[in-house]
Amino acid sequence: MTAPDLPELLPDVGALAALMRKTGYLTDVGLATALFCATRLGQPLLLEGEAGVGKTSAALALATALDTRLLRMQCYEGIDIAEAVYEWNYPRQLLAIRVAEAEGKDVTTGDLFHRDFLIDRPLLQALAHPGPRPAVLLIDEIDRADEHFEAYLLEMLAEKSVTVPELGTLRSTVPPICVLTSNRTRDVHDALKRRCLYHWIEHPDVARVVQIIRSRVPGVDEALATAVAAAAARLRGLDLQKPPGTAEVIDWLRALQVLGHPTLDDAAAAATLGSVLKYKEDQEAAIAAGLGRMIGV
Repeated sequence: MTAPDLPELLPDVGALAALMRKTGYLTDVGLATALFCATRLGQPLLLEGEAGVGKTSAALALATALDTRLLRMQCYEGIDIAEAVYEWNYPRQLLAIRVAEAEGKDVTTGDLFHRDFLIDRPLLQALAHPGPRPAVLLIDEIDRADEHFEAYLLEMLAEKSVTVPELGTLRSTVPPICVLTSNRTRDVHDALKRRCLYHWIEHPDVARVVQIIRSRVPGVDEALATAVAAAAARLRGLDLQKPPGTAEVIDWLRALQVLGHPTLDDAAAAATLGSVLKYKEDQEAAIAAGLGRMIGV
C-alpha cells in the first residue's frame, strides 16, 4: 500500500534524489534508485557497506525528505522482543487488579491483556503509525543482533504485522518504509535477504565528498575540502582497522578550521590525525607510510 501522495511527490528517482539533496544528503544514482523502489514498492531495503559510508544517514535523510516520522531501533547482541517490539505494562495491570478488587469486581485475563495495556516499542510504533505518509523504520546494524531475533523480524518485514500471543496478529494500516543497515560483522540470513531489496554503499569518490563537505560545512575553502577528501581516500588505501568515512572527513576538516590551519600540510595533519583515524595502530600505519605522501605533499 502506498500513501496517496507519494506517487506525486516521488514520480521518479531524480525527484527523490532532489529531496534528499535538500536535507544535505547527496546520493548517487544507485542508492537513490534503491531508496525510491523501497519507498514506492513498500519493500524493505537492506543497506550494507563499511562503517561511515552513510547507511544510517540515508534513512534519517529519507524520513526528513518525506516529512514523516523516523523510528530507529538500534540492534545489539541480546536485544529481545520486549525492547524492540512490545511489552506488557505490568504496573498498570496490577493497578487495574487492585481497582477491580476494591470495587468488588472479578478480573479476567481478557481484562488485563488488551491493547490499552501494551507498551509499543519501535517496531510496533512503526506499524501503528497512522499516516498519511508511512513512517521510516530504521533497523540499525542488524548484524549485531542474534539470529533468533533476525528470524523474528521475518513476519514483520514480509507481512507488515506482528503477532502478540494474547491479542493475535496486529497489522499495519500504513506500512512503514523499512531500512535495515549492516556493517557485515556477520552475514545476515538468506531468508531475510530474500525479503529485502539490497544495495551496497561504496565510499563516495573525492568529488562527491567535496560536495558533501561543502553542503555540511558552509563557507569552507574548496581547496582545503579537496585536499582533505583526497587525503582520506589515500588513507583508505592503507590496511586500516577503521578506514575513515565521510563523517570522519568532515570532523577532520572542522578540526583544521578550529585550529586555524588554512592548508593541509605535515604539521596540520599530525596535529589533527586523531580526528580522522580512531585507532593507535591506524595512526602509526599512516605515519609509517609517510604523512606527506598521504596528504599529497
